[in-house]
Amino acid sequence: MTNLRHLVLIAIFGALWGALELSLGSALHALDVPFSGLFLAGVGIAVALVGYRFTRRRGSVVQIGLVAALLKAASIGGNVLMPMIGILAEALIVETALALTRGRARGSYVVAGACGTLWPLVHPFVTQGLVAGRGILTVWGWLLEDGMALLGLPAEAALVIVGVLVAFHMAVGAVAGLIAWQTAERVVRRGGIQHAQP
Repeated sequence: MTNLRHLVLIAIFGALWGALELSLGSALHALDVPFSGLFLAGVGIAVALVGYRFTRRRGSVVQIGLVAALLKAASIGGNVLMPMIGILAEALIVETALALTRGRARGSYVVAGACGTLWPLVHPFVTQGLVAGRGILTVWGWLLEDGMALLGLPAEAALVIVGVLVAFHMAVGAVAGLIAWQTAERVVRRGGIQHAQP
């Protein structure tokens, strides 16, 4: 794959992820939809994985995430730093998972997606607990309160609550990875964008 074609693909998929952050992300947060960060992460990761399918170059997902984060930075109004941290963290996690699993089969995409969507669970601890200075214990309290309300469990079931939330996040990411793989394969079979050889 030529460098120009690679850059064009990075720009296209990065812009698509960024556009989803600006449009779908704003709508989900405005409507206060539960797990909006998780589902937005799943959609963005799926886009990045489809982009990786057609580039097959190390660092592609991070580059796509960087383009998306820069587009988010250019948005008007609101706090853009926290979402930018989220996008870049998700891209780095997915890139690492692809590297560790060789990134050439369906299973790699499923694993990468599942790992990437764990970040929305960790994100508040970094952005609110550390960056905003509210403290890790405060964020932990928020997590337990949300989990207790969602699952109807007491605070004593903290490990169960966290386990269910982790499993749910990973399941959403695994589905995103599978959808990304299947989408890219359909495009290839129909003679669309030709993927790079590994």
